[in-house]
Amino acid sequence: MSGTTRAADEANSGRGRRRVPRDAAHLARRHGWFLAVLAAGTVLRALAMLGYRPALWFPDTYTYVVTVFHPRPDLVRPAGYSLFLKLLEPLHSFGAVALVQHLLGLATGLLVYRAARRAPRWVATLAAAPVLLDAYQVELEHLLVSDTLFMFLVVLAVVLSTTRRTSVVVAVGLLLAAATLTRTVGQPLIVVLAAWFALRGRIRPAAVLVAAALVPVIAYGAWFHATYQRVGIVGANGVFLYARTMSFADCSVMDPPPDLRVLCDPRPPEQRPPSQEYIWAKDAPLVRLPGITFSEENDDLAGRFAMRAITAQPLDYAASVLQELGRTFVWGRPVYPDAEIYAYYQFPETAPGPPGRYPAQVGAQYAQRYERGAIGTTVVEPYAGLLRAYQDVARLPGTVLLGILLVPPVAAAVRRKRRGTRRGTGRAGVPVWPVPWVTAIVLLITPAAAAEFDYRYVLPAVPLACLAAALSVRPDMLRQFGKM
Repeated sequence: MSGTTRAADEANSGRGRRRVPRDAAHLARRHGWFLAVLAAGTVLRALAMLGYRPALWFPDTYTYVVTVFHPRPDLVRPAGYSLFLKLLEPLHSFGAVALVQHLLGLATGLLVYRAARRAPRWVATLAAAPVLLDAYQVELEHLLVSDTLFMFLVVLAVVLSTTRRTSVVVAVGLLLAAATLTRTVGQPLIVVLAAWFALRGRIRPAAVLVAAALVPVIAYGAWFHATYQRVGIVGANGVFLYARTMSFADCSVMDPPPDLRVLCDPRPPEQRPPSQEYIWAKDAPLVRLPGITFSEENDDLAGRFAMRAITAQPLDYAASVLQELGRTFVWGRPVYPDAEIYAYYQFPETAPGPPGRYPAQVGAQYAQRYERGAIGTTVVEPYAGLLRAYQDVARLPGTVLLGILLVPPVAAAVRRKRRGTRRGTGRAGVPVWPVPWVTAIVLLITPAAAAEFDYRYVLPAVPLACLAAALSVRPDMLRQFGKM
């Protein structure tokens, strides 16, 4: 190599080394607020890893772990999360599972910020803040449950759908299939996102999305049918809908036939327990029937009872759904559905006992096999205490979430009135906020309509609601608001 060439290479190398810190400084200046929020979220998750080792347990956890070692569809929960655990099994560490879930939480915040780039950066930062900083979100990520994985899959699918590229539809469909096979509430989202493409005149991409989503779901359904000789991906829809209707079902109004009357509860609705008790309590009418609760016969019986209750008392059902949905938007955080479930969403002061009302010995044995050692949670101070103190003050109140959900329709009404520009829209001037907004609404309504309200069901909808709000505002609207 000649001296001239060597000198040129050294000069270029020197310029490259100098460019790196300049680029980093530019990145920090441009995205400083978001990077600060992201760093704070990372610290919170580090505290969770240090304070609660290796992770926090939930009654559903055992079912997922058993499926890792005995692959078969579960009657109550699809096996997507079990596959996630299987992929991480070589690490033999529930701490590693919790770490990956925390990384998914951080990635979700990054996705929201990136997708909200049409808005001012401080607005995009605010949109990402709840999923990054909410203490209950951090706690949910530390629980060995499917919700964090489900949230990430759905948010990624929605973010891809807000782009102008139709080439993403296969990926969107596969993500929705994965979400559906992680939590069944993902099923209606296939319709939502396919409709989003179709309403913009993209019929072929919509069809491709549906096909990409349905192929894995149908394949899983075939596996389920081969195992149980039943149609579907779970065998509990009738049972959960029955439990939902027991908040209002009046057999004197329904006049059910004798085979359904065994499921009646003679107590007035206001004296009945939460819906979940009609599934898990030993003295529940359905549980007292012969066979397992989720047998085909019992699920069919429960489903027929539920549909009869809904058709006989449609207004009562609607009122019940609205009441359950309304729990999402209260300012406080009252205990619901009971103290046991509520406690699973709090960072505990002392090491919690085995999860579940009736701890499963078989599940515990398989969990020990997964970990290759003892299982449980060790509470380590002062890290755990710092998180508990933070959880007392740092959460997104339901009333604030309601306000966030109202931002997009209000902003749209203002734009319509002022005939604003097309900023914040996709191709052909179509606004992009409806897709995360409708997805968030569906995620909130579906559990209230088909099962019951649960605080952990709310959290996956939060980043979508925040993204919709960020996408619906424009800088000129913010300037106008600031002059008021």
